[in-house]
Amino acid sequence: MDVIDHANNLNAWLLEKQLAAQTGHRSAAPSRHQCEECDDPIPEARRVALPGVTLCVNCQTLLEKRR
Repeated sequence: MDVIDHANNLNAWLLEKQLAAQTGHRSAAPSRHQCEECDDPIPEARRVALPGVTLCVNCQTLLEKRR
């Protein structure tokens, strides 16, 4: 995956989040308190900002870099 693919994926993700915020749509899945990859705690602010979050910031960053 090159830089342009990553930018396109990020733009699509941001658009999805913005549309969800406009329509009031929330994820049906509850946020996890522990990261499903490393089992570290996920901060409350992240869980509130991203309903349905399952990864901590570090694991999410690694996942995005691998893509």
